[in-house]
Amino acid sequence: MVLLKAVRPAICSSSVFDGVPMDKVSFVKFPLPASSLSMRLTSGNNAKLSLVQATEEPSMPIANDCAAAISGENLHQIATNGKATNIVWHKSPIGKLDRQELLQQKGCVIWITGLSGSGKSTVACALCHALYSRGKLAYILDGDNVRHGLNRDLSFKAEDRAENIRRIGEVAKLFADAGIICIASVISPYRKDRDACRALLPEGDFVEVFLNVPLQICEARDPKGLYKLARAGKIKGFTGIDDPYEPPLNCELELPQKGNVCASPCEMAETLISYLEEKRYLQA
Repeated sequence: MVLLKAVRPAICSSSVFDGVPMDKVSFVKFPLPASSLSMRLTSGNNAKLSLVQATEEPSMPIANDCAAAISGENLHQIATNGKATNIVWHKSPIGKLDRQELLQQKGCVIWITGLSGSGKSTVACALCHALYSRGKLAYILDGDNVRHGLNRDLSFKAEDRAENIRRIGEVAKLFADAGIICIASVISPYRKDRDACRALLPEGDFVEVFLNVPLQICEARDPKGLYKLARAGKIKGFTGIDDPYEPPLNCELELPQKGNVCASPCEMAETLISYLEEKRYLQA
């Protein structure tokens, strides 16, 4: 492995870029031959440009984080992640804490799970509206909506369901990192898939909400007519009919159906708001 080190005669009259000294620059390590190339470009002002020279010398330290972000010092290791090879994580000079301070809230994921027809999307919308009225920024990742775009290439087979949830979990993680309260309303029938999404986030930033409405009530509601189609055999692998739903074992909140009485979406949203306030997610 060799380190590419810049040999750069001044192109501009100043050695400062946006207030940052640019005399110390480091690059990513690449497996290149220990050889050097140079080329000079001459213009009216006799500016000169030399390409990189490969050396075995260690890179010089960067003066500060801003210079590191510009120079690429944080790009110090090429990695392989799954099928993605030769990738490098680039650290942003603005972090999650900075964004949370700007928004005056803490980013997290509210993961609402339950059977089709349990009211997940309705509760998600009520919660989003309640947060908006309090001046808090939230975004809903609805299971059906995501399948209109990002996940439109996935079916409802078990392996595609798992990939569907994995993608939603990764997107939700990005929203939380941005300081946004992300509300994911998805059936997410398999416990291991929900647990995998939880593992993506720091402890406490994944709030699993089980909308515990019995199958017979969901089927009686049947707002999309899907239970009727499943019972008729026109939809295969429908959760609760011929595909299992695994209820959470240790969710943060459970919103149960109490007999024939069901709290209104706004009441359930206020329950979730109280939880967020208690856990101090509605302040930076």
